Amino acid sequence: MRNLEDELFPSTPGKVKIERAHAISRQFHRCFASTSTMFLWALFLIALTASYLSFQSFVDTSSKYFHASWGGMHWERQIRNSAQPRRQNGYSVLVTGASGFVGSHVSLALRRRGDGVVGLDNFNSYYDPSLKKARKALLSSHSIFIVEGDINDSRLLAKLFDVVPFTHVLHLAAQAGVRYAIENPASYVHSNIAGLVTLLEACKSADPQPSIVWASSSSVYGLNDKVPFSELDRTDQPASLYAATKKAGEEITHTYNHIYGLSITGLRFFTVYGPWGRPDMAYFSFTRNILQGKPITVYRGKDHVDLARDFTYIDDIVKGCLGALDTAEKSTGTGGKKRRPAQYRIYNLGNTSPVTVPNLVAILERHLKVKAKKNVVEMPGNGDVPFTHANISLARAELGYKPTTNLETGLKKFVKWYLSYYGYNPRGVRNL
Repeated sequence: MRNLEDELFPSTPGKVKIERAHAISRQFHRCFASTSTMFLWALFLIALTASYLSFQSFVDTSSKYFHASWGGMHWERQIRNSAQPRRQNGYSVLVTGASGFVGSHVSLALRRRGDGVVGLDNFNSYYDPSLKKARKALLSSHSIFIVEGDINDSRLLAKLFDVVPFTHVLHLAAQAGVRYAIENPASYVHSNIAGLVTLLEACKSADPQPSIVWASSSSVYGLNDKVPFSELDRTDQPASLYAATKKAGEEITHTYNHIYGLSITGLRFFTVYGPWGRPDMAYFSFTRNILQGKPITVYRGKDHVDLARDFTYIDDIVKGCLGALDTAEKSTGTGGKKRRPAQYRIYNLGNTSPVTVPNLVAILERHLKVKAKKNVVEMPGNGDVPFTHANISLARAELGYKPTTNLETGLKKFVKWYLSYYGYNPRGVRNL
């Protein structure tokens, strides 16, 4: 008990005060040392975390740099080589949407006649990107370099015009399809309006300014019931968002022509079809479903009227595009300022021979030697129009445009390509 008392209550009162003071001091130092240590550890952990995040940011940035789809000396050399014309007075053409249906065909036609071609495509997933990659491989085999990028990338466009003084731009990149606009309207604004403006900004700032040919659409005629459709007809009643964005494009290009002196030609395509076509188009999806034994949906208009389209074969569209490029005058601006008025034109590119959808199906049945299973339904209110019919007199007079392929011949060529590309055999269909 004594020892315990001695420990708890020392016999010397003054000593208690001193020892208590020393004890408190020691506790304070321990606490301070502990707090300091914790503080130092906290600082160390914060510094370590910051270092890790900085390093990770550096790695990510470096990774993006080293894996970028464009840039660098080798990339620039490829661009210049691809853009170099092979014929005297040949063009250097930037083709947007070059791995698309029309873009790939026109790019090949330009290369075959000796023009320089550089393609731009973002390979989006609106339809099977593998088909776009296959087109890219075809273009690469003809020494056409395709840049993977988006027309909304202003830095990329500025770099392309810095590397090559393009004489022409063939702008075919767009979000296509009337019905898809109901599901994803933002994609149409992004590509068909914002993308167009970004491209036009790059063109008006380029030195020299290129001449521009771009793809509008027959959809701009909307609810027009006067046939055949003429460039002088009203186009202020679009029936779909897709049509509205193409009409907006025509107004936007007119503005850039007026303010900046850009030479601009708009081409209103009428239902283009043929080999290497778009899988979302009716003739393409009909072919796939007929071969697979699946039913196809055939729409009818009001009062059981068959829908009709001015189907235009791809080779004829290519001729129209080349005619527009060949007759395009030079832009008149420099440094973003117009020196004098510049050329502005709009043309229909169609076949002038509308065919009903049931007749289209009948032609496919003959070439495929398979009977289609048809579901005939009323056309929904999705923006489609009951018919299209092109008046091409202006394009014939000024571009020398003269379509030569009827639907029977064109679909025969398409079916031959389709069976070859997808590896169809009588016992079944592979890779469909």
